[in-house]
Amino acid sequence: MLHSLYEFWTAAVGNTPLEWVAVVTGFLCVWLAARESLWNFPVAIVSCTLYILIYHDSKLYADRNLQVVFILLSLYGWYEWLYGGARRTELTVSRTRPQEWLLLALGAAAFTGGFGYYLQHYTDDTIPYLDSLTTAVSLAAQYLMMRKRLENWLLWIGVDALYVPILWHKQLYPTSGLYALYLLLAVYGYVEWKRAAQVAQATGTSNSAI
Repeated sequence: MLHSLYEFWTAAVGNTPLEWVAVVTGFLCVWLAARESLWNFPVAIVSCTLYILIYHDSKLYADRNLQVVFILLSLYGWYEWLYGGARRTELTVSRTRPQEWLLLALGAAAFTGGFGYYLQHYTDDTIPYLDSLTTAVSLAAQYLMMRKRLENWLLWIGVDALYVPILWHKQLYPTSGLYALYLLLAVYGYVEWKRAAQVAQATGTSNSAI
């Protein structure tokens, strides 16, 4: 019994200080994004770099690769938030268009099936299709966040709810707790961005249809 408690405590405080640094920077970048702060992008780059190492060690290869994509998307999103609006102005919060939903849904389904098959047959990933699904939805959510689409937070709420038990199962307890906090932050982000979208629409400063 004492040995089991010791093992749980060791995992709960993190296998290395690296995971805790990744947890703190990960929380900070999402909080900054919910506040529409540009600083979320450089902080996200730091956190994603650390999680490349962490997910590789945990054999979550799709999520490891996702961090590389997130780094690239963060660089692009940084530029978009600054100059992606009308006449190269800052973006304002807007709603996701129907054609965007269609393309994202088709892309997520194709990615989940294709990459899930690869992980199942050519790697030792223990949850290949679920790993691929969370990766696909995360990519869709990140794209919407880059374009300051309000509904990115709804996708994050869904994917964060999946990540909490997955990461707990992988004994990444601090990171599982982080995703529980992400879930709350996503709700907060949705409320804040919805208010911002309403203000942009009322003042006529929206960059695209609300």
